[in-house]
Amino acid sequence: MDIVVSKAAVEQKSVVRNLLELYKYDFTEFDPEDVNEHGLFEYPYLDHYWTEEGRHAFLVHVDGKLAGLALIRELGSDERVYSVAEFFVMKKYRRHGVGREMAFALFNRFPGQWEVAQMEENVPAQMFWKRIIDEYTKGSYEEITRDDWEGPIQTFRSAP
Repeated sequence: MDIVVSKAAVEQKSVVRNLLELYKYDFTEFDPEDVNEHGLFEYPYLDHYWTEEGRHAFLVHVDGKLAGLALIRELGSDERVYSVAEFFVMKKYRRHGVGREMAFALFNRFPGQWEVAQMEENVPAQMFWKRIIDEYTKGSYEEITRDDWEGPIQTFRSAP
């Protein structure tokens, strides 16, 4: 299986938009958001990934076929902290190591402090991220909670 994670060019914004619709549909199991009057979920921050510093959009291909996306944000003003804003692997590619390869590629691409948060209701995401981060860091991470987020947050440093 050839897995390629690449930065999404501005010309690929519509591809990212389309994949975000699939992602948000998948996510309705945990977040009861409804579609708008046009039958779309929409993602209000999509344009920001090509107009604001500190936002990065990625696509993943498996054997040349689109398989998912990741949106990464840089937080903080004192020390930069990388955050996984959105992370999506299409169902047919799940449980084949695609998410693991995506996560590892992103952690390696942005060395430094990371935060990966999951919603309290999204138990499958919690299980995935704990396993991936534990493997990536060899157990050197911390799980925290914060008043401004309902769910666990793993924090760790990725290697330079």
